[in-house]
Amino acid sequence: MRAIDGKEIAKEIIERLKKETAPQKIFAAILVGDNAASESFVKQKEKAAKELGVDFRIYRFPETSTNDSLRKEINTIVKLSRVGAVIVQLPLPAHINAHYVLNTIPPEKDVDVLSERTLGAFYNNRSNVVAPSVAVCEELFEREKINLQEKTVAVVGLGILVGKPIAVWLMNPVKSLGSDHGARKVKEVYLLDRGSDLEIIKKADIVISGVGKAGLLQSEMLKHGAVVVDFGYSFNGEGKICGDFNYDELHAEGWYTPTPGGTGPILVAKLIENFYIVNRGNK
Repeated sequence: MRAIDGKEIAKEIIERLKKETAPQKIFAAILVGDNAASESFVKQKEKAAKELGVDFRIYRFPETSTNDSLRKEINTIVKLSRVGAVIVQLPLPAHINAHYVLNTIPPEKDVDVLSERTLGAFYNNRSNVVAPSVAVCEELFEREKINLQEKTVAVVGLGILVGKPIAVWLMNPVKSLGSDHGARKVKEVYLLDRGSDLEIIKKADIVISGVGKAGLLQSEMLKHGAVVVDFGYSFNGEGKICGDFNYDELHAEGWYTPTPGGTGPILVAKLIENFYIVNRGNK
């Protein structure tokens, strides 16, 4: 299978953004606790933002933060007029209610598309921005000239960052002139969460996975010529960063996004692009 170079695609997106004037606003990232992976992800976002001259600031809070104290702190940051976007790096400590905290972020500053109001607008095709994971799929399918209306898609894992927004996006109809209904975006969609029978993947032309379990999916599960968009991120028994798919065994036709270096860099670039979109025209 052909590996997609996510770093190169991300570089092209960043270069495209360099042609615009960077928003004169703060991009605020909330980091709670001492999760090494979260720290790494935030640093990647900071690096991309700084390359564009964006004022990216990390606000750190202790692992012992409570739901109410964290929400209060984020609410203070959100209300600052000079703050143009706020993201909360997930996962949060187990005792924190993620939805309770995320709902502090108003749609006009929610570039991760995770608060209930922003998600509602996105689900109803009324959001100015799309979830970064959806934007990654749009970018890849456009580049690879994939006509989704002819494809059967399997979405593996239904988390709030990847599976749920992508599933909704796939099932939302394509808007068309003169019609309130629109055409189906894809031929068929299979939604598979933890514990689902993965045998049905064999019917899919496109497999999109975001479970975060190394080696969950094997090459023999794939239809001949299928393509794989892998958002999974975890470590195998040897401590190596892996996606959900065992790429060592992928010998079929088609293409896939490797981990690392596949969807990750594009996700970061799309998040920064959302920051530009929500702040266009803001001084």
